[in-house]
Amino acid sequence: MPVPDDAQGPFFVRQENTITRLSATGQANYFSRTLRILQPQALQLGNVAITWNPAAGTPEVHSLRIRRGERVIDVLDKTQFEIMRREDQLEAAMLDGLLTATLRVPDLRIGDDLEITYTVPGHDPTLGATSHGMMFLADSPPEGRFRLELAWEDGQEPKTRLTDDFSAIANKQTNRLVVAMDNPDPVVMPANAPARFQWARVIEYSDFSDWSAVSRRFFEMYAAASALPADSALKQEAADIAAAHSGKLARARAALELVQQQVRYVYIGLDGGNYTPASADDTWDRRYGDCKGKTVMLLALLSELGIEAHPVLVSNSLSGDGFDSRLPNPGLFDHVLVRARIDGKTYWLDGTLPDVIGARTTPLFSYTWVLPLSARGSDLEPVKESPFDVPQEMELYEIDARAGFDEPARWTHTTVLRGAAALEQHMVVTSVSAGQLEAAVRNNLTGSGQWDSVESVKYRFDRAKEASILTITGVAPVKWEKVRMGGFIYRLPGGGFSPPERRQRGSSADKDVPFYQPFSYTCHVTSLRLPQDTDLRNWHFNSTFDTMLYGRAYFRDMELKPDRSLRLVRGSRVEEAEIAPQKAARDNQRLADFDDSMAVVMYYPDEIAEKRNSRRSVPATWEFDWTGRDAPCLPPDLLKPQR
Repeated sequence: MPVPDDAQGPFFVRQENTITRLSATGQANYFSRTLRILQPQALQLGNVAITWNPAAGTPEVHSLRIRRGERVIDVLDKTQFEIMRREDQLEAAMLDGLLTATLRVPDLRIGDDLEITYTVPGHDPTLGATSHGMMFLADSPPEGRFRLELAWEDGQEPKTRLTDDFSAIANKQTNRLVVAMDNPDPVVMPANAPARFQWARVIEYSDFSDWSAVSRRFFEMYAAASALPADSALKQEAADIAAAHSGKLARARAALELVQQQVRYVYIGLDGGNYTPASADDTWDRRYGDCKGKTVMLLALLSELGIEAHPVLVSNSLSGDGFDSRLPNPGLFDHVLVRARIDGKTYWLDGTLPDVIGARTTPLFSYTWVLPLSARGSDLEPVKESPFDVPQEMELYEIDARAGFDEPARWTHTTVLRGAAALEQHMVVTSVSAGQLEAAVRNNLTGSGQWDSVESVKYRFDRAKEASILTITGVAPVKWEKVRMGGFIYRLPGGGFSPPERRQRGSSADKDVPFYQPFSYTCHVTSLRLPQDTDLRNWHFNSTFDTMLYGRAYFRDMELKPDRSLRLVRGSRVEEAEIAPQKAARDNQRLADFDDSMAVVMYYPDEIAEKRNSRRSVPATWEFDWTGRDAPCLPPDLLKPQR
């Protein structure tokens, strides 16, 4: 494609041709690209890197040239690729076994055309000629000419599915499907929409007839890998568990703990291990494994213990929303865990998680769709999402200001985390000793302007509550603000909400697309002991509220008690993940009335406060365990079991 005089950007794509070819031996991906270098920052495109899985085959570089006017420079005449194996994610305990060929194109200049063509094997060694995958064009590509081609040998035609935008321009030919675009316009996705609406410019292809075929194929691998020979050491481990524990649930928990504690996590993608699990015995012998190896080992133990269980494919990196509209493609899933049936209940067991997370009746993470693996084959299963029944993030402040307005107070600050954030904190905090943790926190906080001194730092992970709990106790100032007539006001920590964003979109084409927000639940509690020698009747506080906006509950309550304490609770929970545009439009009209004030306590010695009743009694931090499952962070009508 000729380069226009008004070409914009650091480079112009004269041609980019991507061909995926399916054959009886697998899949090969051909790439051809010619770029005009327009600006200095595009010179880095001369750092060429080609990555492939050696278990699938060997790549072939067909050409690498510079076209400078009428002159053609063959880069490969004087420069060669350097092949290296890079474990880029070794620190994350991942061994993928990929090889990378790199080359730095010498003497690349502005105004040059850089041209490269090469082919890399694209199939997974485990599945061989059973192809699956996607071809796509970016939502906002640079200017130029683009061509996608899916080709196949006779007898190898896959099932295909194109997004509507590609279907309108696709050219179906004999043994091939072609989509070509010149200077494609950017695709504007609907803002704040569920993932299924963020899907454009994609060609899907698959040799799997349905999801049940994927389930059967992968079940065979997991069944073979979890089978134990007669002399397996894991048989004795299972016998020891059975002898030490009574009841299937207790034994399942013990088996899970063995996998979590005694087998460290290392992702293994070597020699086709991306999909193929290592055997249970191999994983136990070497004491490391990835999610596949840990799942297989856990399945083997549960089988020995007479517990019904099967592997389940899930996605930790993709939302899963819209998977039921995709072609069968195991590449949509990146994790596998175990689902067991014990005493009439379903339990989820993940051997890759820290041992503080045991057998759960619901998955720890949100999965919209999962794929159970079974001998007969299973279809995709939806996993119902619902509002959290306990806060996933909490902050508790206990402030003893009885010494007076001009004196520092004794503070106790507790954070409570659940879910992924809890595991992250647990792994960080438990990587050091209790003394090291206290020293680090003290050095960070003391003298920061927030704390005068830190007396103690205590951490624990409460397994029953599945909560990571960090408590800091010390002395810190209370920032009383002097006001008229000898009065004081104080803005309580954790007491206010920022107003939510208006839900609106500019395109009329998106008028029926719902707005999306992930489920969340936060709670902040502050208990303040008021200064002595003040009359409780002179203390005031500002607004409390209970409202719902855009499917999210906002709640704040405060109470003054005769024991000379002010109690505050502020909670917020997403009740609806998807909001219809009509409902969003109505709430847009209410947004101006949203109370975004901070929670304020006021002392006016010359005024008697109007008596105000709280919606219900607010417990203080010293008289109630707010870390429990019954924390009153929301109005009573919302405090019912959800998930």
